Amino acid sequence: MQRDKRKIENSLENKGFQKNERHHHFFVYHTQAGMKTQIMTKTSHTQKKKTIGEPLLNQMAHQCKLTSSEFLDLIDCPMDQNGYESVLKEKKLL
Repeated sequence: MQRDKRKIENSLENKGFQKNERHHHFFVYHTQAGMKTQIMTKTSHTQKKKTIGEPLLNQMAHQCKLTSSEFLDLIDCPMDQNGYESVLKEKKLL
């Protein structure tokens, strides 16, 4: 269960995550209303690494307050930003 690093980063940005200005491998979630949240994740900074494996995907899921399967839905696109915010609201994180 590995995923292309660039695809993950693009998907996160398309779903409301913004790259941190100081560290381009950190992504902070901003709601559709433009509110910056405490939810953040990061990708590997190793240039040679083109894919992200299961251990790091699981950590990213935890950082995004999702289960591993929910996180895969987020990055593989079945879950859009509305769906992500719905999950966060159910978990009382928004």
